[in-house]
Parts: sequence; structure tokens; C-alpha cells
Amino acid sequence: MADLLAAHRHTTNNRAEVEARKVCGCIYCTASFSPMEIVAWSGLDVSSFDDPDSANAGTALCPRCGSEAVIGDKSGYTINQGFLNRMNEAWCERTIVRRPSPKK
Repeated sequence: MADLLAAHRHTTNNRAEVEARKVCGCIYCTASFSPMEIVAWSGLDVSSFDDPDSANAGTALCPRCGSEAVIGDKSGYTINQGFLNRMNEAWCERTIVRRPSPKK
């Protein structure tokens, strides 16, 4: 489970990491694709549009489903169907990673 927690950190503020690789995947829809297919990034607004640091901190949006759940192979994880399915189960279906119960 620790690897799934660590991998999830690579789904945000990942523009530089994602653009530097050959294969990306979405942990929400479990599709694999080239980073060249990504056409939208979140995290930018009019006030930060010309700021290179803000642009590099953008979060990739999946070109298939539009979610902010993209991870690239530069993350150190092999982007394949098995990995994407495990991440989907853990984070989207919440069968492995769950929010802590409220303290009583």
C-alpha cells in the first residue's frame, strides 16, 4: 500500500515530469497515452499564465476523461494496465486507501 500512496503524489503538479516521458496513464479511467495527447492542464489562471514556475507546476488533465489523475513513467512506476487498475481500485474505488475514521 505504501507504493500506492507514494505513486499518488505524482498525479499533481506534474507537468514537467509528465512532459519528459513517453508513456502516461490515468488512474481514473485507466487509459494509457502519450504525453503529446495531453492538451489541458489545471492550476493556471489569468494572473499566473505567463509565470513559467506556475506553468511547470500545472496538473495534467487526462485526454480521455478529463480527470486530474495522470501519472507518467518518470514517476518511477511502470505505467501498465495492472498498475493503473491497482491505483484505480485504491484511489477511485477506495477499496484499499480510505479516509481515517473520525476520532470519538
